[in-house]
Amino acid sequence: MPKLLVVTTVESTLRAFLLPYAQYFRAKGWTVDAMANGVSTSQECLDAFNHCYDVEWSRNPLDLKNFAKTPAYIRGLVERNGYDIVHVHTPVAAFVTRYSLLKLRKTGKVKLVYTAHGFHFYKGGPLIRNLIFLMLEKIAARWTDHIVVINREDYDAAVRSLLPQNKVTYMPGIGIDFQKYSLRNVTEGEIKGIHQELGLQNDDVLMLMIAEFIPRKRHRDTIEALAITTNNKIHLAFAGDGPLMEDMKRLALSKNVAERVHFLGHRKDIPVLIASSRATLLVSQQEGLPRSVMESMAQGVPVIGTDIRGTRDLLENGCGILVSVGNVEKLTKVIDFAAGDDAIMKEISTRAMSKCSGYDLRKVEKMHDQLYSSLVEKEIC
Repeated sequence: MPKLLVVTTVESTLRAFLLPYAQYFRAKGWTVDAMANGVSTSQECLDAFNHCYDVEWSRNPLDLKNFAKTPAYIRGLVERNGYDIVHVHTPVAAFVTRYSLLKLRKTGKVKLVYTAHGFHFYKGGPLIRNLIFLMLEKIAARWTDHIVVINREDYDAAVRSLLPQNKVTYMPGIGIDFQKYSLRNVTEGEIKGIHQELGLQNDDVLMLMIAEFIPRKRHRDTIEALAITTNNKIHLAFAGDGPLMEDMKRLALSKNVAERVHFLGHRKDIPVLIASSRATLLVSQQEGLPRSVMESMAQGVPVIGTDIRGTRDLLENGCGILVSVGNVEKLTKVIDFAAGDDAIMKEISTRAMSKCSGYDLRKVEKMHDQLYSSLVEKEIC
């Protein structure tokens, strides 16, 4: 039976997105291993994969230790275990791993698949940054058998600049588990519990943003919009943590909206939080195909998102509300609108739920199955 190695820079990526794929292919008889920084500390990963291997690398692409001892370690691991496919995710892990296996791949002993969860060059991005990351992707594409992309802009870029069309596959993200993200699985008691936790009154309106506190997510815009709105019944909850959280707490205080901004930190009850909200927000300047948007759509909760690659793919044609990046005034108007217009928000929810069926996890698992089958000669049972 085939052997698969799944590689990410940090173990949290495996936990958040890729455990179902390990379970799917192991159920078919595959050996599915994982490699990431810190993966051996995650019991979820240890349970999901056959073997987990720690690797020392940094998320900083310029860190020289990524190219010191790491390539030899990766080559040795792949040669010893005889993987048929190495599937790499996230930029640093993807580049270093493909570089490490350059010679081994030429022998035909291993196939390299790269999923781009949003190229770091994109329309509207800084010119110099775009040029640098495009150059790096062009170099690494030569060491790659197949590229998977998760939005239409990246697909066009990949077939235009990186690999022939028959070596690029579009997949609708990493998939949504509709058994988990369904309003049927959330009780009125759970929703009431969230509202009580946040101290909300019956006529308060909750907006939710699920995102790490990093610059590109632009939490600042949502706080500034809340400060402008004249509807003091609107509350904003942030699920997630990160380096900018304390800065955003100070901003909420300075804007006199701290009592209506709730910092929830890392949460494991995301489906309940979504179901408890009037709408979810994602105002990033850069995304691949945002998971939080798909989760909200699956539960029939409308989304307000920025008009960027990935988010646009999901929300266009009336499946959500799009605003331009950094337009706080427009964002404020949209938040006010979402808090008040029941009929239109219901129409958006209906369209979103219908569209989201195309992002079903089961469908994306089968697409991976078909791709892997085309890359290895061994019979896949």
